[in-house]
Amino acid sequence: MASAAYYLGFDFSTQQLKAIAVNEQLQVVYEDNVHFDKDLPEFGTQGGVHVHSDKLRVTSPVLMWVKALDCILDRMKSSGFNISKVKALSGSGQSCFSVSDSPVWMDSSTSAECDHLEKSVGGPQVLANITGSRAYERFTGNQIAKIYKQKPKEYLETERISLVSSFAASLFIGDCAPIDYSDGSGMNLLDIHDKTWNEKCLNACAPHLKEKLGSVVPSCSVLGPVSTYYVQRYGFSHDCCVIAFTGDNPASLAGMRLEEGDIAVSLGTSDTLFLWIQQPTPALEGHIFINPVHSQDYMALLCFKNGSLMREKIRDECSSGSWEEFSKMLRSTPSGNSGHIGFYFDVMEITPQAVGVHRFDAESQKVSEFPEDVEIRALIEGQFMAKRIYAERLGYKIRPQTRILATGGASCNQDILQVLSDIFNAPVHTLSTTNSACLGCAYQAAHGLAMQSSPLSFTDVFGSAQSKLVVTPRAESAKIYQPLMNRYAECESALLQQSKNILRT
Repeated sequence: MASAAYYLGFDFSTQQLKAIAVNEQLQVVYEDNVHFDKDLPEFGTQGGVHVHSDKLRVTSPVLMWVKALDCILDRMKSSGFNISKVKALSGSGQSCFSVSDSPVWMDSSTSAECDHLEKSVGGPQVLANITGSRAYERFTGNQIAKIYKQKPKEYLETERISLVSSFAASLFIGDCAPIDYSDGSGMNLLDIHDKTWNEKCLNACAPHLKEKLGSVVPSCSVLGPVSTYYVQRYGFSHDCCVIAFTGDNPASLAGMRLEEGDIAVSLGTSDTLFLWIQQPTPALEGHIFINPVHSQDYMALLCFKNGSLMREKIRDECSSGSWEEFSKMLRSTPSGNSGHIGFYFDVMEITPQAVGVHRFDAESQKVSEFPEDVEIRALIEGQFMAKRIYAERLGYKIRPQTRILATGGASCNQDILQVLSDIFNAPVHTLSTTNSACLGCAYQAAHGLAMQSSPLSFTDVFGSAQSKLVVTPRAESAKIYQPLMNRYAECESALLQQSKNILRT
């Protein structure tokens, strides 16, 4: 290992700063983290953040991130890890921007600014067509608009506005680092088609904003060498390159080593989908970003709040708290559930915006209850039909080479994965990747450096994800689920219309 070259990744997540180093064989050779609450108690955070009295504003101290970086590098040096062998580094951060106390992704204090931005450009769908997403309270453009409205003098005196990701990169190069395409896509400011700042969006948020944001660059860009400070204090080589930092979700796509046509499904407390797409169709649900590993393509992100907690609730109610019994009952029911459809939202869902449990029989009539085995299959089929429907609305297409890469707690249940495979009509593989965002940053460092000598694709450098084939779709699945998904969409539309009518009355 003494002569090996290393690639270093950092992830500035909500609760901690993580670091991972890989060697040229992509083996993890170093891993550590600084936990903000425990390791830096002087900043007084809970869960890495400050939740303010109105419960809407959620911020983190910028100096905490700076100190955390020094702490983790001190540990790395003290451990005997040969920092001089690091050839390149990159990182990720939660998409917001840095002031002395920076708003983070949990902040929800900009509803008025979101409404203003959408109206300024012609409505939420127009904004989504431009930037990949309708206006979201955590997105940077709306946060900037609030700062300008509340503190115009401070805003006008600001020279540069950085995302957390580009701020962290700035620390390493000793200069203002540009924002990368992919994290820049999560700001409601960047035209994801032209890859330039959109003038209408900029003007709707604040004056002189283009100059304050600086340039935007591909995610694999080399920003320059590490600054002399890091060379002298920690022993980095003068030749160590800093690759553009990106957002945590784009970094996760890199860490999972997705390929064109793949879909990553994380089945955890919330269910998340990462999609590699070529022809995006922005919608009011979900997000589309410029792809971090191939800037001519795109990635889409969908998040569903009612994931494992909802599955666990139905398990407790219908199968005596036993996953084994849950799986047995799931296997005992036919694919398509004899036409029964269910929507299970214990908390207000993101996609779609609905709450409650709603059941429909084979004639699409609402019913009050299902038998326990029907309830279990209705839950699992409903969760996965929704995922495919919304993925396709964002432009995702099932291809002959499509793989589903599953991770998260429920990915260990083969019967649940069989339903996933049947509904998407694609094979399901499982991933053992942990800390995918931080690992993805180490991969991005290696990829960015390799791109300097030849235009290698991400797959050329890393190959396919290391995965295990678990299940394949059953032959009759497409014939069963295509008409059922059409009915599911119709029932969902009726459900949402009913909710709107109730709100009006």
